[in-house]
Amino acid sequence: METIKNKEYTIDQEQLARFAKAMGHPARITILHFLASMDSCYFGEIHNELPIAKATVSQHLKELKDAGLIQGEIETPKVKYCINRENWVKAQAFFEGFFADCEPKTECCKNP
Repeated sequence: METIKNKEYTIDQEQLARFAKAMGHPARITILHFLASMDSCYFGEIHNELPIAKATVSQHLKELKDAGLIQGEIETPKVKYCINRENWVKAQAFFEGFFADCEPKTECCKNP
């Protein structure tokens, strides 16, 4: 019988996976791209950029906020969103590091 090695993921690997999961939908990429071009933005402005229902936009904003890529601030009766600059820099470094570390070493799977 094979023994299963119990390896734990690093904190950086877990954080990279959270960022990647949060970015795993075209609507979220659109939201991030839109917010990155602004200082801050209200929900209605974000909703106007997307061809989806307000409830769906809210769900996508929640995912991005839970991952730490954006932050929201309540300004009654509205919510203002912006990029979480600290985590934005972290995400950029994690993705750059990941792709640099995972550079293919051989050409084993050449395209026909």
